Amino acid sequence: MSYRDSASFGKRQEFVVIAELLKRNYDVYLTLVDDQGIDCLIRKSSNRYLDIQIKARSKKAIHSHTFAGLKFSVRKNYFFIFYTEIDNNYWIIPSSAVKRFGRKNKSGKNKGKVTIIMPHRTYGKVFERFKKYNGEEGFKFLKRK
Repeated sequence: MSYRDSASFGKRQEFVVIAELLKRNYDVYLTLVDDQGIDCLIRKSSNRYLDIQIKARSKKAIHSHTFAGLKFSVRKNYFFIFYTEIDNNYWIIPSSAVKRFGRKNKSGKNKGKVTIIMPHRTYGKVFERFKKYNGEEGFKFLKRK
């Protein structure tokens, strides 16, 4: 996949996720640039927002549930939404849990960055650990507090 194809895929998938948030009646605001790892904001109240980073994997991805090269700082109001196109699945995870469940790369092009693998339903015990972040349950994290 060329850079142009991957960049346009990423932007299209951001809009897929944003459309899903809008369908669920979230108040969503888009950012113009993504230089702080924020693709959109969700308004919780007149003075409270959630920062959202969207990551997506295509149907054609060899490792369709692996998200590599994540560089971020843990913040209370910072969430990742991982979307896997192959099974049309959403994972909504606070940045603190991404850090806890992810693996820090020790070498290679993503050295020092985090890789996290979203389990498929067939993964048994591993899926159970992530279940509260998946689909309907995951979207509830955005409504809390």
